[in-house]
Amino acid sequence: MSDYRRLNRANWDERAPVHAGSGDYAVDSFRIDPSFLSDVVRFDVPRLGDIRGLRGVHLQCHIGTDTLSLARLGATMTGLDFSPASLQEARRLAETSSTPIDFVEADVYDAVSALGAARFDLVYTGIGALCWLPDIKRWAETVAGLLRPGGRLFLREGHPVLWAVDENRHDALTLGYPYFETPDPTEFTDATTYVDTDSVLENATTREWNHGLGEIVEAVLQADLTLTQLVEHDSVPWEALPGRMVRGDDHEWRLLEHRERLPLTYTLQARKP
Repeated sequence: MSDYRRLNRANWDERAPVHAGSGDYAVDSFRIDPSFLSDVVRFDVPRLGDIRGLRGVHLQCHIGTDTLSLARLGATMTGLDFSPASLQEARRLAETSSTPIDFVEADVYDAVSALGAARFDLVYTGIGALCWLPDIKRWAETVAGLLRPGGRLFLREGHPVLWAVDENRHDALTLGYPYFETPDPTEFTDATTYVDTDSVLENATTREWNHGLGEIVEAVLQADLTLTQLVEHDSVPWEALPGRMVRGDDHEWRLLEHRERLPLTYTLQARKP
């Protein structure tokens, strides 16, 4: 296993039970209410459309709340993640919610060999996934390999401009990290996580990459996928810039001032001819 995978997997293995026990992931709500959906999936229901009967795979599924939400919208779902601790929580959630979901442990770049080629009508990737991958072209090739002809990619992600903003600066919006993909990762050491918890992580070091919006679009096109939607949003599902955001009724966070100045997330869709 490469060094970045080892470090990042240890971090996510430690985060998984913390996230499952946090109210931010609303695990108990999934178990109590069979119609409950994650905030992330609910936000994109108008763009997802009718997915009943589709065979879908959620890449980098973490503890499976978005995967379960997609299953509740009618898709037959598979979840894939490289973190065994995350998949343990995902399987427990699916089982206690009486929803059959197949969860597979594998690195995203190994997804075709782990799951099989051209098997899926829908490849879904959610918030905070692409930054853990060093090569966006290889990711797009993996997506294309998983999709059957006519199948679709659905991606909602943090905007690469947001990932480049220095979240520690409170006096101005300042670019402090790479916007474009770089050969070497940016290394972070942070013993906290993005949910409301007092837990302190021991495996606090991660290695991450940004990918420019043009690089992502070009990778999708070079993988012979047809772009069908690209929309940028002024909101994000977590408080990405602490102290400078407010949470709306839709559970999305937006800038307190000058929302027009910074894209926070985007939704991208593409089809395989």
